[in-house]
Amino acid sequence: MTGIPLTDDFANGGVSFWYRQIGLPARRPSLPGSREYDVAIVGGGYTGLWTAYYLKKAQPDLRIAILEKEFAGFGASGRNGGWLSAEFAGSRERHAKARGRQAMIDLQQAMFRAVDEVIDVTRAEGIDADVHKGGLVHVATNPAQRRRLREEVADLRSWGYGEADMRLMDRDEQRERLQVAGTLEAAYSPHCARVQPAKLAVGLASAVAALGVDIFEGTTVTEIRPREGGKASAHTPLGVVSAEYVIRATEGFTASLAGQHRQWLPMNSSMIVTEPLPAEVWKHIGWAGHELLGDQAHAYVYAQRTADDRIAIGGRGVPYRFGSRTDRRGATQERTVALLWRMLVKLFPAAADARVQHSWCGVLGVPRDWCSTVHLDHATGLGWAGGYVGSGVTTTNLAGRTLRDLVLRQDTELTALPWVGRQVRQWEPEPLRWAGVQLIYTLFRAADRHENDRGTTTSLYARLGDLVSGR
Repeated sequence: MTGIPLTDDFANGGVSFWYRQIGLPARRPSLPGSREYDVAIVGGGYTGLWTAYYLKKAQPDLRIAILEKEFAGFGASGRNGGWLSAEFAGSRERHAKARGRQAMIDLQQAMFRAVDEVIDVTRAEGIDADVHKGGLVHVATNPAQRRRLREEVADLRSWGYGEADMRLMDRDEQRERLQVAGTLEAAYSPHCARVQPAKLAVGLASAVAALGVDIFEGTTVTEIRPREGGKASAHTPLGVVSAEYVIRATEGFTASLAGQHRQWLPMNSSMIVTEPLPAEVWKHIGWAGHELLGDQAHAYVYAQRTADDRIAIGGRGVPYRFGSRTDRRGATQERTVALLWRMLVKLFPAAADARVQHSWCGVLGVPRDWCSTVHLDHATGLGWAGGYVGSGVTTTNLAGRTLRDLVLRQDTELTALPWVGRQVRQWEPEPLRWAGVQLIYTLFRAADRHENDRGTTTSLYARLGDLVSGR
């Protein structure tokens, strides 16, 4: 990382900067032995916490347990970019094919409402998560990106987006909102809020525990089994938890469960955060509205202005480790730190002297068709939600409310959405899985280089990458 300005206390890894800000939470007790519940949830991230929250609110007498290997909010829930966004992972056409175009439009409208639902819960539960609903800005910095952005905004009109939901900005508004160097086109959506991810996770876990849900931390689930003798079960070295329903909410860590190694691919994403920037730098950048920021590259970046005036920016880096391995320390590669810093300086030249204070990484879950899913099988007692492909901060809330309705056997507008019950084939075995992911991102990066140099339309490298990936 020679040449990259670092603070004297620069750290690489250690879960995330978000936890460095607030401190790691005190550990809750581990599972004390075999137990029986109505609902057992494997995974203490946003999905598991939201599911427990809404179930307990709807039916307070339910006996619910959350089983977490580390601590609640340890995984992607405490490491992400803080985008409480209405963007939904996966192909709209693929979801529409399952249940019709209107069903996908209904899903998008549900995502719009989910952004406000999360905000409402934080207020009701007194969770201070630095929430600010400033919207989302997507920028295009070369002609090919500009063409894609215009086409996407036009296409969204047929998928439930009105002019007020997503629109291209004129030059004056671009400059007024946010000065991103090299911007040729920008679009704005109001359906996004900034959050501090760890504050949200810790606050939500406290709210769930206060409702009477048992959260067992330091409890590793090794296998989930369907109903045997009337109960499904989650198996740990500390005992077996039997329940009417066992919900898998493990997202990027799903491959660690017996029989789930090829279910969802753990995709790595990395972030860096600067020291707080002085007022003089913000005069050049703007960003007074604290909008979330993304670009139109194939290997895209995402960023936020934090509540204490830092820039946090993330991207894929090294996307996948052989054998679906994950890094518990959260450290990211030096070349990834360098790549993200160069991108930060490219977008914000005024921040070129800002020192990087922290870098980290985490894993997100990717299904073979790149489409999120929620499911519950009453016959086996098993359910799951996930595969958010990086769009989980909001989607987890929708998943939690949908699982509530499924567990309580209620037919609602949520259970009719097209992502419910969706199942896809597994990922290829190694080494095909590793080779395929490396090829995909090699093609995407080649496409970005080609488009930055001279491309005016989407690169053929990117089209080939989409074909290989199955997106």
